Amino acid sequence: MECVFCAVVAGSVPAHVVHRDEWTVAFLDRRPLFPGHTLVVPYGHVETLAELPAELLEPYFSVVQRVAAAMEGALGAAGSFVAANNRISQSVPHLHVHVVPRNPKDGLRGFFWPRGRYRDEEEAAEVADRLRAALEG
Repeated sequence: MECVFCAVVAGSVPAHVVHRDEWTVAFLDRRPLFPGHTLVVPYGHVETLAELPAELLEPYFSVVQRVAAAMEGALGAAGSFVAANNRISQSVPHLHVHVVPRNPKDGLRGFFWPRGRYRDEEEAAEVADRLRAALEG
């Protein structure tokens, strides 16, 4: 089955496109959190952020940044929420960044994330060491 986001990029599935360039397509989410909720996807089938080629990082996130900034002027939003899922909760297995216009008291509360604490500073240091080693390795 063809990826629906690849089909949007190809123009074979209709979408309300707000931006298109040689690297990305930005279009309105069909089931928005708020009007203006936009998805930014790269050309080519890339499933996760880790798989996005390094040379596409700047042009891709430049569009994400521009869409977020445009929401304030175009939609009167006070700010925006920018997020991407990788595999878990990724309804379409194609990299996409959600850019959602936000306003005070808009009803979106903490985006459903239960917060916790580290057991102690030692546990936090161990987790930081594991991540640091993976990034340096």
